[in-house]
Amino acid sequence: MDLGIAGRTALVCGASKGLGLGCAQALAAEGVQLTIVARTQEVLEHAAQAIRGSTGVSVTAVACDITTAQGRAQALAACPTPDILVTNAGGPPPGDFRDWERDDWIRALDANMLTPIELIRATIDSMMAQRFGRIVNITSSSVKAPIDILGLSNGARSGLTGFVAGLARKVAGHNVTINNLLPGAFATDRLNATLAGTAKKQNIDLAEVREQRRGTIPAGRFGEPAEFGAACAFLCSVHAAYMTGQNVLLDGGAYPGTF
Repeated sequence: MDLGIAGRTALVCGASKGLGLGCAQALAAEGVQLTIVARTQEVLEHAAQAIRGSTGVSVTAVACDITTAQGRAQALAACPTPDILVTNAGGPPPGDFRDWERDDWIRALDANMLTPIELIRATIDSMMAQRFGRIVNITSSSVKAPIDILGLSNGARSGLTGFVAGLARKVAGHNVTINNLLPGAFATDRLNATLAGTAKKQNIDLAEVREQRRGTIPAGRFGEPAEFGAACAFLCSVHAAYMTGQNVLLDGGAYPGTF
């Protein structure tokens, strides 16, 4: 299927590895010109070179902390009017809410709620003016099924979800869509950190925790970033113009609900 986005421009955050990289690779395969953002220059540039080599598209790498005003300014200076925006930032650490202070909550909100909102605010008017825009926020399956040790993430990402629900309806008439992608357990560093936190909390072997988690997934495996990226690319396509304000869950069937 031709997604109809060749030649478009995209700003993809957290794109040096994991799910963000999967999204960047999938968009590049469709001919989208990229600006990719992450904190670590060496890892980010390696990802950019790999994408250029495999697809031939233009890739600008901006090493910055997207959760800061300075970092967002750097990213937007490189790509001020993207056709496609993929927001993504590392989730806050796991733990017990009794141990979290106000500053912990503020950092979580800054990274996983306020940063996406600021990026949307900076780019959505140009999307509306040209009558094309696709915004995809990488959130978490915890928005639908909270994970007890990820309370900071549960709260911050749910706040973003509520905000998007209202805004998506206001801009839909301009051919601008905003959707959220909710990953379950994917084979990423984030999953490894979460499993390690569980193992420490329960004082059991990490390999045992990994197998227990795998056993809760009807698909019988962890997801791969490439398949997550494919879902993102579709949401950014011309074929998804009638799909907005949605929370799309990719979790191998782990969520047990009907709705």
